[in-house]
Amino acid sequence: MKNIVIQGLGFVGSAMAIATASKLNNNGDPVFNVIGVDLPSISGQERINCINAGEFPFKTNDNKLANELQKAIMRCNLTATSDSNAYSKADIVLVSINCDLVKENGKEIIALDNFTDSIRKIAENISEDALVIIESTVPPGTCEKIIYPIFQNAFNNRKLDFSKFYLAHSYERVMPGDKYFDSIINYWRVYSGINDESADRCESFLSKVINVEDYPLTRLSNTIASETGKLLENSYRAVNIAFIEEWGRFSEDAGIDLYEVINAIRMRPTHSNIRQPGFGVGGYCLTKDPIFAKIAARDILKINGHDFPYSSQAIEINNKMPLVTLNKLKKYFNGSLKGKNILLLGVTYRQDVGDTRFSPSEIFFKSTLLEEAKIRAYDPLVKNWDEVDISMESNLPNSTEFDAIVFAVPHKEFNQLDLTEWVSDNKVLLFDANNVLTEKQVNDIKKNKLNYMSIGRG
Repeated sequence: MKNIVIQGLGFVGSAMAIATASKLNNNGDPVFNVIGVDLPSISGQERINCINAGEFPFKTNDNKLANELQKAIMRCNLTATSDSNAYSKADIVLVSINCDLVKENGKEIIALDNFTDSIRKIAENISEDALVIIESTVPPGTCEKIIYPIFQNAFNNRKLDFSKFYLAHSYERVMPGDKYFDSIINYWRVYSGINDESADRCESFLSKVINVEDYPLTRLSNTIASETGKLLENSYRAVNIAFIEEWGRFSEDAGIDLYEVINAIRMRPTHSNIRQPGFGVGGYCLTKDPIFAKIAARDILKINGHDFPYSSQAIEINNKMPLVTLNKLKKYFNGSLKGKNILLLGVTYRQDVGDTRFSPSEIFFKSTLLEEAKIRAYDPLVKNWDEVDISMESNLPNSTEFDAIVFAVPHKEFNQLDLTEWVSDNKVLLFDANNVLTEKQVNDIKKNKLNYMSIGRG
């Protein structure tokens, strides 16, 4: 049974550890022994303790993920630790840690220091003949020009045979939510290797974890290609979302329902993935990945003249999306939100997910405070909103306490809410900023003559 070490137990790494540990042979025995490694920090140790106790570290409504974790703990083929000696036992190491986009002296750079420190920790402990698979989203050229030399230097210092080191890249497409587990097991994967042997070994491993019969693997020619693949995927989506913004404003002024229009367009197979207007773009990927290629061209690949204007402008447009809702509220209240009581429903970056990183709700919340409004927030998946340092409402507040209620995230709890029971009068403004409310809810609003506004609808 091969030892698989997962470096990083965040939203991706913890799920990947469970998915890998879930694989059984024809006799019902586990195929892999999996060790998850995280930092000995407070948050890292919390994740480690959760996994060892059979509890998923993040709130999720995917029962399959939670059940598979408990099964793995009972089989004793999944453990978590902060001990870097675990790498010495690894046949395969999967790297699932972040690379952050930061600004230094007004210049955008990709902060690789923590990432490379973690890579060096692996290189200082790993044995010959091991395979390292980078799952992280990294700038193009990272595997070839940064990671590979780190291992070469470490192997030389340790008097190991560097020809027996193998490096591959296979970016994750994990989607937290009700299909969290299946987004690993039953989903397509792209991969590449620093050389043919590395790619072959990566393919062999992925074929044991993923349902490749229904979701075949795609092999690319080199690691720069697969690193670029992840960035292009996310940039395409970010640009698509930004493109729809101007059509949302047109629809509101023209008195049409853009969601109705888009659903009609989606019937055409070539346009099935056209995006729709909303509250904003959030999460760890779409808010930064479109910038990565531009920085990689400049700082890693050393090729000039690649400014990626469409991708860069998409980021700017998407960052301003929450302010559209804010400005519409200001206009509704005669140009000022001072002293107004506002309830924000949903603070995560995506529906049915407890991840608040880079949430558009954060932009809206902080901007609303600057308008001297009084704002409270409720999200059934979040107890503490770390980014704004507040404890969340434990229960849905009484609607009569507010001048406006903003539906920001389409959690199931919100589109199952009986508005006619919760909202007793037409004094409060119900603002659907993200197509949260169902057709029935909207019809109930109109039937009861409640105050209602929406992004993307006139």
